[in-house]
Amino acid sequence: MFGAQVVLDDLDLDVEQGECVVLIGGSGSGKSTLLRCLNLLETLDDGRILLDGEDISDPRVDVDAVRARVGIVFQAFNLFPHLSVLENVVLAPVRVHKRPRAAAEQQAREMLARVGLADKADARPDALSGGQQQRAAIARALVNAPALMLLDEVTSALDPELVHEVLTLLRDLRRDGMTMVLATHEMGFARSVADKVCFLHDGRVLEQGPPAQLFDHPREPRTQEFLSRLQL
Repeated sequence: MFGAQVVLDDLDLDVEQGECVVLIGGSGSGKSTLLRCLNLLETLDDGRILLDGEDISDPRVDVDAVRARVGIVFQAFNLFPHLSVLENVVLAPVRVHKRPRAAAEQQAREMLARVGLADKADARPDALSGGQQQRAAIARALVNAPALMLLDEVTSALDPELVHEVLTLLRDLRRDGMTMVLATHEMGFARSVADKVCFLHDGRVLEQGPPAQLFDHPREPRTQEFLSRLQL
């Protein structure tokens, strides 16, 4: 709850290892709040979050240890502008997880190569395009080898011509078996990569199912209304 407002209510969602779950719904439906709860950026008033059978919503849990296993990428890139791309990716492994600098830097360079930014390691974020900055932010989240990746409208701040390169990276992660939960307005992308699509409304998963079922044969009137307004 935020004050007297219930943001997520009676929400039940299962995500299997290697599965890509896409959250859709209107603004204020609870998509971003759900992702923030999964990364423990919000405190639950009630309920549980289980990760590999462990209750990570227990107040006694080591939050930093959980966040090393649950990466999150936001709409805004949130890169430190005074640091190079490499330093942005290395920062958490060295400062938070106390990894040796040389090993962390090698791993960061490998991750930047994976997202197509090997030649941008020494550049500052403001020298990169929006799509490159978002890929750097994804590399920063991936460098800790998370068990789960959360992505919150990661293309919404990009110019249309830059959206493709980020979606291509996400398709590659999906192909490699990364477990992902992502909120997006890119319905074509959702249809092509999701194992399961969840329609959120008023803080609840109103309907969920395989993309073909949910997009082509939605059962709930509110889902039908939402999808009817989109060009699919």
